[in-house]
Amino acid sequence: MSKDEKIDLFKAHKDQYIARRKPVFVELPPIPYLSIHGKGGPGGEDFERCISALYGMAFTIKMRRKFGQGQDYVVCKLEGIYGEKNPKMDLISLPKEEWDWRLMIRVPEFITQEERDEAEAALLDKGKDPAVKEVRIEVVEEGRCVQMLHLGPYEEEGRTLEVMAGFAAEEGLALAKPHHEIYLSDPRRVPPERLKTILRRRVEG
Repeated sequence: MSKDEKIDLFKAHKDQYIARRKPVFVELPPIPYLSIHGKGGPGGEDFERCISALYGMAFTIKMRRKFGQGQDYVVCKLEGIYGEKNPKMDLISLPKEEWDWRLMIRVPEFITQEERDEAEAALLDKGKDPAVKEVRIEVVEEGRCVQMLHLGPYEEEGRTLEVMAGFAAEEGLALAKPHHEIYLSDPRRVPPERLKTILRRRVEG
């Protein structure tokens, strides 16, 4: 792909972002992300602060590469991984204040640590939130997973996970943790009953 073409990772890797109302297996390679870690309820002050820092870094890196090197790409969807630090964490019964999470935005493989560092410096020079210093480039390795589109409020994801678990069990497999979500809708603009979220879980067995 030439530098003149705008890269859209979501479209380029359609097989990794299948969004169907029925579960499917996907095989995932190691994928680089801009990531930031935190703890507490989604939608809380720290959660929103981290989202802001993550997007600030993502768009700064994108624009600096676009105007500095003539290479453009689409900033990907927000993703979240929950329960990495506590594999026994039950998202349904555990109070949200105790959830641990990693918020992520996928980036092209050509994005470098130097670009990340330059973006941080540029944002800090503008007086942006120091939370940008917590954003890192990290590679996520998931391998074989089950994923399915969840339609509706986040609080009702349990019913979708039950379908995914049954699908995996038919192949002698079980859902593993942590829990991965890919947000196709903006909850600030879309009512809860219409939210679209891809749920993804590694399988083992």
